[in-house]
Amino acid sequence: MKIIGFYIGFAFIWLFTLLPMRALYLISDFFYLIVYYLIGYRRKVVKDNLRHAFPEKSEAETDELAKRFFRHFCDIMVETAKTIHLSQDEIQRRVKYINPEILYPYYEKGKSIVLVSGHYGNWEWMSNTPAVLKHHALAIYKPLRNEKFNKLVLKMRNRYSSRVQLVPMNEVFRVIIQYLQQKQVILTWFLADQSPPRNYPFRISFLNREVPFFNGFEKVARKFGHPVFYAQINKKSRGYYQVEFELLCDDPSSTEENEITRKVVEVIENTIRQQPEYWLWSHRRWKHAKETPS
Repeated sequence: MKIIGFYIGFAFIWLFTLLPMRALYLISDFFYLIVYYLIGYRRKVVKDNLRHAFPEKSEAETDELAKRFFRHFCDIMVETAKTIHLSQDEIQRRVKYINPEILYPYYEKGKSIVLVSGHYGNWEWMSNTPAVLKHHALAIYKPLRNEKFNKLVLKMRNRYSSRVQLVPMNEVFRVIIQYLQQKQVILTWFLADQSPPRNYPFRISFLNREVPFFNGFEKVARKFGHPVFYAQINKKSRGYYQVEFELLCDDPSSTEENEITRKVVEVIENTIRQQPEYWLWSHRRWKHAKETPS
């Protein structure tokens, strides 16, 4: 029955997303009213996360920020679903890359790199990133529990470039070593702000609460000597985004342990504070948190 339900649901989404983006955004506006006011999907979680992250804001400001987040969240839902039908030309028209040339010299020198980003803007539309770069990309992901849905998401993320391989988190080192042995120049891409299990050994203050924080990107950078870049995706208008790359560390061997991770946390926090509504506040990111001074 679950399989039948999945295919019925997929067929509905496939037909639904044949609508033009303008119509989908009208539907997103309607979804927002249902999700926020009627269902109240994770509304309590979102507001609690915002209160801890921005204790200086009044309750009215927190409420307004939560509403702006849910409007953006509903937009992400329809945008991500629309990926089923978006051509590469259309996705490149909607996601502009300001400075991809900053990465090209590393490729020309045969230098592999690490790229980190967060759940900000529309991170799913960043799946077209490898199409505008020269490196062969390894996109690291955390597998979903639902196997059918996991396969669908992977297929959507892998539409725009043949030079990308989606790699489960627990296979990162094995796959990297395999490519390096084949003399491949690779870009290993991490969504750095995912939530580790409670007993994950590294913890850090993130938006005023101490949490476990994945530092696999730093382990990769330090082990293989790969420079670390940050990809920031900004929402310019509804349905249009802009990606900018920033070098965080050119020589990981010269850094102290956890120095790169602390830098990544810092830049992600700075991104979130600029326009908080575009980060994924509905994520239970602080379920293993401890309070830290704000």
